[in-house]
Amino acid sequence: MILASPDLQAQRITRQQYIEKYSDWAIENMKETGIPASITLAQGILESASGNSKLAKEDNNHFGIKCHTDWKGERVYHHDDARNECFRKYKTPFESFKDHAEFLTSRERYSSLFELATTDYKGWAHGLRKAGYATNPQYAQLLIRIIEDEELYRFDRDISEKARKSNRELQRQSSSSDLVINPYDTREVKYNNGVKYIELKEGDSFKSISDIFSLKAWELPHYNDLPANASLDKYSILYIEAKRRNAHPDHKTHVVKNGETMHEISQQYGVRLKRLYYFNNMEEGSQPENGERLNLRKRLRQ
Repeated sequence: MILASPDLQAQRITRQQYIEKYSDWAIENMKETGIPASITLAQGILESASGNSKLAKEDNNHFGIKCHTDWKGERVYHHDDARNECFRKYKTPFESFKDHAEFLTSRERYSSLFELATTDYKGWAHGLRKAGYATNPQYAQLLIRIIEDEELYRFDRDISEKARKSNRELQRQSSSSDLVINPYDTREVKYNNGVKYIELKEGDSFKSISDIFSLKAWELPHYNDLPANASLDKYSILYIEAKRRNAHPDHKTHVVKNGETMHEISQQYGVRLKRLYYFNNMEEGSQPENGERLNLRKRLRQ
């Protein structure tokens, strides 16, 4: 992550103006993901110099997020820990805030943070530093100082049970019978584990469905843990948004039926495939045995 150098003097905004402008977005992200609003705002303030950095002003990147191998969007290059490092470029600041939330919720190294209370901003600050979000050894202290100086903790709400459940849980279907996909439903946008999906029919492709829902080429393969060149003929459903980090609370485990694959189980419960492997201490690419009981919500104790 890049710590901003506030070198653009024209039209500078104050820290307080930044908070007023973006606090609503931070609160909405907190409600959806469980990331404390105070942490989102403090990171934005620190990484973008309150929205005044070159990266924020010209490229709408408020969190210093680098490209990494999975980024398919626009790119810009700036000197940071090394020369000419690749950073993500966004069309709007809102996209940056949205991607920041997705960045933290989709990477395994940050998963332990979601065991913390949403009001535990100190734990989150130290956890981000420990997970390697930034190289500055004082990163946690810098975040905490901003949060306490500006009283950003006033935006935080303990919206979850130790933040293992975010308000995403409230969006999930209340009846557990609705959480496993019924293949006989008519084709329409439906929900499984609170995630939108459609049923596939003959002739569907990643491109045709991406066109319908205005999605980027990489999104559908990514959401469904499939290679970009996968044929959809042998699949019955396709998620059109990211799957969840764990299954619905009513589905804690799954007993493997003969021939079931990890990918099929991942799709059945709307859980990211990597998380399913993580919960069960399994090597990625391996398959479960018939009758094996898999954890769907938390990691198997070794």
